[in-house]
Amino acid sequence: MRIQTKIRINRLSFSYGGIPVLEDVNAEFRENSITAIIGPSGHGKSTFLSTINRLWEGIPGASMSGNIEICFDDRFQDIYASGFDAVMLRRKAGLIFQTPNPLPMSIEKNVAFPLRLNGIKDRDLVQDRVRGALEQAYLWDEVKDRLGDAGNSLSGGQQQRLCIARALVLDPEILLLDEPTSSLDPLACEMIEDLLLSLKNKCTLVMVSHYQEQVERISDEIFQLASRRLSPVKNGR
Repeated sequence: MRIQTKIRINRLSFSYGGIPVLEDVNAEFRENSITAIIGPSGHGKSTFLSTINRLWEGIPGASMSGNIEICFDDRFQDIYASGFDAVMLRRKAGLIFQTPNPLPMSIEKNVAFPLRLNGIKDRDLVQDRVRGALEQAYLWDEVKDRLGDAGNSLSGGQQQRLCIARALVLDPEILLLDEPTSSLDPLACEMIEDLLLSLKNKCTLVMVSHYQEQVERISDEIFQLASRRLSPVKNGR
């Protein structure tokens, strides 16, 4: 099978209030793979993820130079080019945070929320998409009889899978994961790892992790972010 590049990062630099966080970062991430970003705390790993879907924009004092190209519709597109649709980008590149953040609404409405935001109102279509996302997140069998319960009534591991389902409901091409298992117990962590491995058949995953054993278990490529630079460590599994 031919290995293709999904994300190209060219001479990326980033600063907050004039203080450098990233300097001259260059990297390529493969399509349908799990790329792990490791490194010391406070060295810009979460910031780096936010540059891939432009979630940092609007933060006072933040600035970026360089460019990031992502292959959408069989061609590379500069996501920072003038006129590029940031809303569309965030639909295609979902971000999963370190701590699960279910919305203050039911399980079903949590997953349906992005569809509603995008103007999809057909109830049958919404229900089908919600079920499909929950099935992909290995959560449907656990919640199918309690879809009206509050999202925050779930366990920590279930809440994280709920947040992943909420991202999956828009059929993203990229998932960005910021320490997705750091607040979970070992059993929930194992379930999330199995889920991520299953998702790379349809997504490109970029994951920040502090857990070396986890990185070695599930990643295809590993990069280290230290001293404001990103360097390949070794191939993963």
